[in-house]
Parts: sequence; structure tokens; C-alpha cells
Amino acid sequence: MASKSGGFSVRGLREWLEAPVAEGGNAGRTPLDALRGAAARITTPLLPDDYLHLVNPLWSARELRGRIVEVRKETADSATLVIKPGWGFDFKFAPGQYIGIGVLVEGRWHWRSYSLTCPPDWTGDATNKGRRLISIAVKAMPEGFLSSHIVSGVPEGTIVRLAAPQGGFVLPDPAPSKVLFLTAGSGITPVMAMLRTMDRRDAVPDVLHVHSARTPDDVMFGDELRELHDRRPGFTAHLHLTGENGKFALADLDTVCPDWRERETWACGPLPMLDEIEKHWAAAGIGDRLHVERFEIERNATAEGGTVTFAKAGRTAEVDGATTLLQAGESAGVQMPFGCRMGICQTCVVTVTGGHVRDLRNGKEHRAGDKIQTCISAAAGDCTLEV
Repeated sequence: MASKSGGFSVRGLREWLEAPVAEGGNAGRTPLDALRGAAARITTPLLPDDYLHLVNPLWSARELRGRIVEVRKETADSATLVIKPGWGFDFKFAPGQYIGIGVLVEGRWHWRSYSLTCPPDWTGDATNKGRRLISIAVKAMPEGFLSSHIVSGVPEGTIVRLAAPQGGFVLPDPAPSKVLFLTAGSGITPVMAMLRTMDRRDAVPDVLHVHSARTPDDVMFGDELRELHDRRPGFTAHLHLTGENGKFALADLDTVCPDWRERETWACGPLPMLDEIEKHWAAAGIGDRLHVERFEIERNATAEGGTVTFAKAGRTAEVDGATTLLQAGESAGVQMPFGCRMGICQTCVVTVTGGHVRDLRNGKEHRAGDKIQTCISAAAGDCTLEV
């Protein structure tokens, strides 16, 4: 309950201070939002951004920003971005969480979410002179405009927009005594943050990591996994090459990891792999020991498409039934709330004020007055959103 004195509300004061930051459209909150908002209030009607960004683009009270300080190739189609966040970023995130990143391409901001691959409060190597940094790793996807742009040519020094870390696929502190990681492809990225965190804390318990990739050249962080395997007695890396051996069969766990039923397990990779793992763990009666992170939406329905009107923004977009309302808004230049982009975090919820939209996961139709998640909903005819 908020404390009050003579009509004064601590909660009300905090919300008033945080309002300028919330109006900036950043997903998630950080403990510094009130401080950032206070700076904006003090300088109103001019915001700090109106002149501070001329001195340093990272000094913003209105939005989280960062500067790319290093682009490092991991494989032929993936790269690590090392980013120096600006004012207001919360470095006390949990290993395994993700952030939103916005990149300006041809005059339009493109947003995606990527797992952090660094431990909390990371300062990089000696060349970074103690500056607190973050890193993400991006794999270029054939249908992914932004991922291909980042991997193929985003230059160092680029200023990006950031959304606060979030997500429940995290490693507890302390870590369980027995851990199993099951990953494939770029699904290794959140697990790298967990491994690096345990290594940095000098607390690596009994950890077995089964990772699948098509060829040795496709293994992200391959050299680091081998080095950690050799240096840490508690860590075992088991690499499975699908180009030679086909997909990893869960029945082989009894050979590769005989005590898998006793381990706390984190799994991340393609949807079919995760679906199979969930069924396997459920059949064993240990579903509560399994933690799963999905990078894409499982679509079981289609929609009709139509004209989407974004009422507050005063913009419209013509979209097909496969385009989510979040994508439609962003393509029209609307500042859309967003988070995980996978129908989990509820950050993207807005109200339908006219027409109909359809949930692409289950086909459920929503109408005026309903609140919907724009990241997993599409237009079922002409519709209007309150955003």
C-alpha cells in the first residue's frame, strides 16, 4: 500500500517522476526511471535530450540508448555486438534475460529482442578500461531483415535504442548443484550468459551442456566452450553435429547424461526440439525441472488481413493475415509497446477499439473493448487499435 501524508502519495510522486520516461515508450522499467524522469521534469519544457545529445548521444533522460563498441564474428552467419549502454540502463539483470534493441536503417527504427550473452555488471576486457558493457549475439535469419543487417554490416560506433532487460528464463543464484543445458543453433545465446556468470563467480557446479549445430564451423562460441571444458572440472561440453549424425535423439540422454532426471534443465532452440523436450520431461514426471526459452511464435491459425488504424498515432497500414499488428505498427512508424515478441511478457498489450483481430496461436477472435497482444495477433478484417 502506498504511504500517504496530508494527501501526499509516494506512489503518486514516483509515477509522476517516471511519466516522462514511460512516455518515451521504453519496454520494462529500471530503478533509475524516477531519476531520469526527474531530470526531464526539471528541464521542462525543454527535455535534457534537446541539448545533452549534442554533447553525448548516450545522455538521454527520455529513452535508453547504447553505442556499439565492437562487432565480432562468431560464425559465417552470426556476430556478437558489444554495446556501451547510456544513462539509465540497469546492469543488475539476471543471466538468461533478453533486451530489445532498435537500429535505425534507412530512416526507420527496426526493433528486435536478443538474449544478453554477458554476465551482469560486465566490464569486458582490459581494452575497455573498466566501462560497464553488455553483449548480445545475433544469427542472420533468411527472413530476418534486422538480423541480416546486423550480421552483415552494422558499423562500430552506431547509436542504438535499448529496452530494459526482462524474461524469466534465468539462472538462479546460487546455481543448482546439477545442471543440464540443451541448446541448438542460436539457442545457445542465453546459456552463454549463464555459463559466463558461473565462471565469473568461480562457482561452476556439475554442468553438462549438450549443444547441436550442423557443422563444426556453425558452432557459436565453439572455442570458448572447449576452453571452459578443459579449464573447469565441473563443466562438460557435448557437441552434436547434425550434419553428420542427424538431430540429437532424447533417448540418447540415458547414455550421454545418465542422471538427466536429477538435473535442473534449461533448453533453448527450434520449436520442434523444444516441443519434443517438453513431452519427454512431462512423460518422465519431471516437467517442473525444465525451463524453456522460445525465440519464435508457434502459429496454429491464420487471419484475413485488412486495414489497421492506429488511433492515437493517426496512422494506418494495409497488412496481410500473416503480419502481426506489432509489425504493422512498426512498419507504419508507430511507437508500439513491445517486449518478448513471443506472446509471453504481456508488454505489447493494447485495446481494440474497432473491428476484429485474431490470435495467431489459437485462432481466437477479439473485438472492440478486448485487450490483445499485438506480437501474436493479426488483423481479421479492418480494425482499429488504441495506440
